[in-house]
Amino acid sequence: MGALAAGGILAKEGKKILMLERHYAAGGYTHVFKRPKYEWDVGIHYIGEVHYERSFLRMAFDYISDKNIHWAQIEGVYDKIVFGDKIYEFHTGTENFKAKLKEYFPAPKDQEAIDKYVELIIDAVKASRKFFSARALPPLMSWFASPFMQGKMLKYSDRTTREVLEELTDNEKLIGVLTGQYGDYGLPPAQSSFIMHAMVARHYLRGAAYPIGGAAVIAEEIAKVIAKAGGVILTRAEVTEILVEGSTAVGVKMLDGKELRAPLVISNAGVMNTYSGLLSERLQKKYLLPKKLDKVSASASHVALYIGMKYSDEELGLEKANYWVYPDNYNHDETHDRFLKYPEADLPVAYISFPSAKDPDFQNRYPGRSTIQIITIAPYEWFAKWEDNRWKKRGAEYDALKEHFSQRLLDVLFRYFPQLKGKIDHYELSSPLSTRHFANYQQGEIYGVSHTPDRFRQKFLRPHTPISGLFMTGQDIVTAGIGGALMSGLVTASAIMRKDLSGKIVKESLG
Repeated sequence: MGALAAGGILAKEGKKILMLERHYAAGGYTHVFKRPKYEWDVGIHYIGEVHYERSFLRMAFDYISDKNIHWAQIEGVYDKIVFGDKIYEFHTGTENFKAKLKEYFPAPKDQEAIDKYVELIIDAVKASRKFFSARALPPLMSWFASPFMQGKMLKYSDRTTREVLEELTDNEKLIGVLTGQYGDYGLPPAQSSFIMHAMVARHYLRGAAYPIGGAAVIAEEIAKVIAKAGGVILTRAEVTEILVEGSTAVGVKMLDGKELRAPLVISNAGVMNTYSGLLSERLQKKYLLPKKLDKVSASASHVALYIGMKYSDEELGLEKANYWVYPDNYNHDETHDRFLKYPEADLPVAYISFPSAKDPDFQNRYPGRSTIQIITIAPYEWFAKWEDNRWKKRGAEYDALKEHFSQRLLDVLFRYFPQLKGKIDHYELSSPLSTRHFANYQQGEIYGVSHTPDRFRQKFLRPHTPISGLFMTGQDIVTAGIGGALMSGLVTASAIMRKDLSGKIVKESLG
C-alpha cells in the first residue's frame, strides 16, 4: 500500500512509475486470493474514516484512485470485544462510543476515565501529524525542526499503552476493553507504544468501512492512475539488489540478472529487507546499517484460518462487526505471555471477521456463498523448522500443526456461532511461513517493525536514506495498517517532491 500510494501521488505529479512486485499480485496486504467459488482478503478487514468524505484518509484514497474506490460502511457496531460470555460493543461515533462504554462501566470514576481516555487519544493523534511531517523533511532541516515538531508526540510514544491507561483507571476490566483492538498492531498493552494504540483507536471512532468489490479493487484502481501517467506495475518481478554507484542509487538488479536504471528508487520491502538484503555488504558497513537495525525488532506473526460456506451471509446470520475474542481474563499481557510459554493455554486472542458480509458486491460475484477469517498470534519460531521447505511441500508434521490450529480456531467460532457447525465447505490455514513466502517478511511478521516505544525514537525510520536517490516507504516509515502505509506513501512522495502534498490532496478533494 505504501508503494501504491507513493506511486499514485507521484504519477499525479507527472512522474512515470515502474513498480516491481515479486508476488503474482500487486498491492501487498491489499491483495486477495481465490479458490473455486470463494475469495478472501489477506490484510484489509476494515478501514476507519474512509466512509466519511471529509476525512483526510478518504481524500487521499480518492486522490490516488481518481475517486474510483467506493466504500460500504459498517454501520452501528464495528467491533465486539469478547471476554468469555461478556460482549462489549464499540459503536460508530465518538459520543456513541463513550455512551455505550459508560453503560458497561457506570461507576463515576470509570465514566470520568472514559472521557479522559477519548480526549487523550484525540490529542495524541493531533500531535503525531507534526511528528510524521518532520520525517518528510530533508535530514538537516528535520534535525533542526524535530524538537519543535516531534517533542509533544514523543511524550505519548515513549510510554506503553498500559502505563498511560493505568494513570486513568485501576479498573482492569476497563483497561482490557479499551485495549481490545491490540491485535490491529500486534502488541499487548505493556509492550506497545501508546501512540500506536491511540492512532488505531482514534482511527475507528467514526466507524469503519470495507471496499465495495473486495480489497483487490484498491490496487486495480491505483494502477490505472499510474498507467495514465505512463507508468506500469509488473508482477513476478523480483528485485535482488539495489544498484548504487558511488553514494547514489541508480537502479535495481532483477532475479534474472537484468539491470533496470532509474533516477530514483523507492523501496517498500521494509527496512530490514532493504538494509540487510537489497544493499551490498560494503554499503551496509559503510552506513552502519546493521547497528541501526539492531535497534528495532520484527512485529508479531500470526496464523489465519480462511473459511468458505455454501450459504449466503443472510442464511447463516453473519454479521458485519468483527469479534475480538479473549479468555475470561481482562489482562491481555498475562494471557499473551502465558500462551507464548504454554502453547496449549487459551488462545490470547481470536479475531473473527466476515468479509463477505461487509462487501455488498460479494453476492454478485459469488452468489449463495460466504466467507469468514479467524486470526490469532503464532510465533515464527514454532514453524521455523520448515522454513527451508517449499510452499505446500512441508510435510505431514507441518500439516498436522496447521490442522491443530485450525481446529482450535474453529472451536472458538462455534462457541459464538453454533449455527455454523456442519456448514463449512472449505477451510485452510496460513502460517507465518505463508507470510514469509508471499510478503517476504523473514520472520513472518505482519506489521513490519514492532511498534514499541523505542521504535518511534529511531530517526532512520524515515523516507530519506543515507544513499542519494534511494527512498523508503511502507508501514515501517509511518505505522502499521493500510491507513498507515498509505500515509507513508504521502510522506515519501512529499519528501521526493520537496513539498507538502497533503494540501494539494485537500484542495482537489474540496475543489
